[in-house]
Amino acid sequence: MNGTAWAALAVNLAVAAAVSTAVLLVAFAVGTRLRMHRVVDIAWGVAFSAVATTGYLLSAGHGDPERRLLVAAATVVWGLRLSAHIAWRSRGHGEDARYTALLDKAPGNRTWYALRTVYLLQAALVWLISLPVQVASYAAAPVGILGVLGLLVWAAGLGFEAVGDRQLARFKEDPANRGRIMDRGLWGWTRHPNYFGDSLVWWGLYLLACTSWPTALLSLVSPVVMTLLLTVGSGKRLLEKHMAGRPGYAEYAARTSGFLPLPPRRHPSEHRS
Repeated sequence: MNGTAWAALAVNLAVAAAVSTAVLLVAFAVGTRLRMHRVVDIAWGVAFSAVATTGYLLSAGHGDPERRLLVAAATVVWGLRLSAHIAWRSRGHGEDARYTALLDKAPGNRTWYALRTVYLLQAALVWLISLPVQVASYAAAPVGILGVLGLLVWAAGLGFEAVGDRQLARFKEDPANRGRIMDRGLWGWTRHPNYFGDSLVWWGLYLLACTSWPTALLSLVSPVVMTLLLTVGSGKRLLEKHMAGRPGYAEYAARTSGFLPLPPRRHPSEHRS
């Protein structure tokens, strides 16, 4: 039906749920031992990579070989780069303020509250957001124009995210920038180039899964949920709440797009003739 092995895909979805949960449970064990739950951020990309690899292995003999390889490789490259970057960025730091604030509100045992609200929730989100990766692995149709477009969108997103991360890292490495707001390079066009890049990555992977109307509709939840998480969920909203009190941030936010890359807005005084 519609060139997709639906029965095999159903089995894959069940196995993927177990894989994503297993990765996050390992992260929970590590985070509990270290008393530092920010390790879940490192596990995020690893979990996507594990689900993509699982889909590639289980879909052998069902989906188009080229599409299977492309969607798995694209997800693993994105996921492992993200995890490696977060691990490198987190070295020498203590607990993330977001998790401290969350667990301070725990109605009971903090550890079990963390398991429910941080780890298991993220395991479910990994499974849900990875739907295009799983669906694309079982599509028999060869990669066409839409698939090529998806790869281009994915590549643009990965590049945007990686360049933004590198620019911010170099900015922070310079002692002269201590206490200053990063507003150079891609950060002068959007306050969140890494989040925008993430969103593009998942819209690109979604296009790789669009081989029929059923697969397109089933997979659409992924880029929509990811974009919402990045813009109004735990991404942009919480980070900007944390940054709001920093000197110069209000002025930076006034002239810089919140998500989509746009030319910096000029200060009113610059419009005077």
